[in-house]
Amino acid sequence: MKKIFLASACLLALTGAASAADLAARPYTKAPVALASVYNWGGFYIGGNAGGGSSHNCWDTTTVAGAAVPVTAEGCHNATGAIVGGQIGYRWQSANWVFGLEAQGDWADLKGSNTSSPAAFFPLVNNTKIDALGLFTGQVGYAWNNVLWYVKGGAAVTHNKFSGTLAGVTFGSASETRWGGAVGTGIEFGFAPNWSVGVEYNHLFMGKHTDTFTFLGAPFRSDSIKQDVDMATVRVNYTFGGPIVAKY
Repeated sequence: MKKIFLASACLLALTGAASAADLAARPYTKAPVALASVYNWGGFYIGGNAGGGSSHNCWDTTTVAGAAVPVTAEGCHNATGAIVGGQIGYRWQSANWVFGLEAQGDWADLKGSNTSSPAAFFPLVNNTKIDALGLFTGQVGYAWNNVLWYVKGGAAVTHNKFSGTLAGVTFGSASETRWGGAVGTGIEFGFAPNWSVGVEYNHLFMGKHTDTFTFLGAPFRSDSIKQDVDMATVRVNYTFGGPIVAKY
């Protein structure tokens, strides 16, 4: 009887070992590759900006009552104030390099004045006001993921109002739309999907332009006015599309 039990136990042991040998080994599964988030600056964007500016204006008399006179310096002044407006543009990205085109328009309240020099129209006060300006520029930048630094350059335009006043009475006024050039730089941070915030500085080279001042409908004088503008703004942009892409 013992021999029968012993033989049965051996048979069961051999059967279990064979069954275990027939089982396939557990397959090895490779751990998933982690995905890194990479900020993409490409696409159309629209945004707003606000800040301040300063315009340096130097006046030189060239005519009086329609008659040419020796060019006489009347002095310079800075027109300062606030700037607020918006921008729209398009960027495309190649590796870390970012290229773009942008149009910007701003309402401005830059005001300044100086008393004309004694050799000209002393004590007449010369006044400058810039009430609007615009930029049409190209951009080249370099991105470190969600941080973008760029330089820009192109055309600039200002709308100016000039006048001469004495004791609150206006003796001659003129207005113009002036075109010039612009260069600038900025840095921008992507802080959320589609959203970025940045700071930007621009210098506008507006050159010289001769303006004729009229008083009671008649020419009073003409001045050659040289103008430059410095402006600094904080900008917020929204980029259409998906600025976050996956990278292995």
